[in-house]
Amino acid sequence: MRTERVPQGVRSQRVLAAAQLANAVGDGAYLVTSALYFANVVGLSATEIGLGLTLGWAVGSVAGVPLGHLADRRGPRGVAVLLALTTALAAASFVFVRSYALFVLVACLYGTAQTGLSAARQALLAGLIEPARRTVVRAVLQSTLNGGLAVGAALGGVALTVGTRAGYVAVFVLDALSFLVAALVLLTLPAVRPAPAAPGPRLAVLRDRPYALVTLINAVMLFYMPLLSLVVPLWIAQRTSAPTWMISVLLVLNTGSVLLFQVRVARRVRDLRDASSAVRKAGLVMLAACAVFALSPYGWVFLIAAGCLQVAGEMLLAAGAWEIGFGLAPDDRQGQYQGFFGTGTAVARMLGPVVLTTLVLDGGAVGWLLLGLTFMTAGAAMAPAVRWAERSLEAA
Repeated sequence: MRTERVPQGVRSQRVLAAAQLANAVGDGAYLVTSALYFANVVGLSATEIGLGLTLGWAVGSVAGVPLGHLADRRGPRGVAVLLALTTALAAASFVFVRSYALFVLVACLYGTAQTGLSAARQALLAGLIEPARRTVVRAVLQSTLNGGLAVGAALGGVALTVGTRAGYVAVFVLDALSFLVAALVLLTLPAVRPAPAAPGPRLAVLRDRPYALVTLINAVMLFYMPLLSLVVPLWIAQRTSAPTWMISVLLVLNTGSVLLFQVRVARRVRDLRDASSAVRKAGLVMLAACAVFALSPYGWVFLIAAGCLQVAGEMLLAAGAWEIGFGLAPDDRQGQYQGFFGTGTAVARMLGPVVLTTLVLDGGAVGWLLLGLTFMTAGAAMAPAVRWAERSLEAA
């Protein structure tokens, strides 16, 4: 019986998705339980936890570019495997934290390894998947990520229910094992040849002003990230009469929609023009979502409507941003460029909670509208910024 040979690109996509699923399960459990572990078991204050994690992601955002450059020059597969193992080590090290200084040190290692791993994986994807399919494959990986996070969050919920130190430790062990499995899975991918040394500065992305502008605009759009995890739960509790279980409904709505529709949305983005249009539409949809969130004190149905609009804007933004991040990066410098583009996520994680809670919880409906107008303005600014970066890339 003759068997069909699986094309190399399809096999690489499956392996990348398997690695993404493995570490997403560990990440989901970590995200649900880590704050309470640091507070209840280690004995850190909320301020200490927030400052330490912020510092960790700040260091990680700075390290992303040189680690991405290392992936370009040494080969992204080996660097990705090494950083996955480093992330596993950092996750396991949280179990031995007994002081604030050690907590900050491990948080910095964790943030650096995670940010560098993301850059190396994007370079690996760019090296294994043809340009026309990169955005769709990235959407598949994002859907896989959401599924893994949901499974991990459920496992983390079990640990929270148990409430013992052993339960929390099991979560960190699970997180470490998940990245160890991801490293072993990535080893089965074909090696990507390192890019030859190019003329010019070693970290050329730091001098690429058009790409920096595109990255800044994307970072502003990514400020939506703390909405469902922080701002909306506080808004529901303080400003509406909706039951608290509505928070779970919105989270399930979000993750389920991404699982079902993200790939379909991404298939409509075929080039930089489509990507710019998707980001512009995302800004408009985010404005509508913020306006409907502002109406939520008048009925829980507005929360559902706003949640639907928010996830639609999120998926449009993701598809457009992936195409822009890959399409405007030189082929021989994908690692460092993806590392730089990924700093937008770190910035949103660091500054988003403070900015959004101040703007929305203190500003009320006016704050929601100001936030929506910010999204709309940033979305509209992406197209001219992309055209500038495209001209700069062609000239280079």
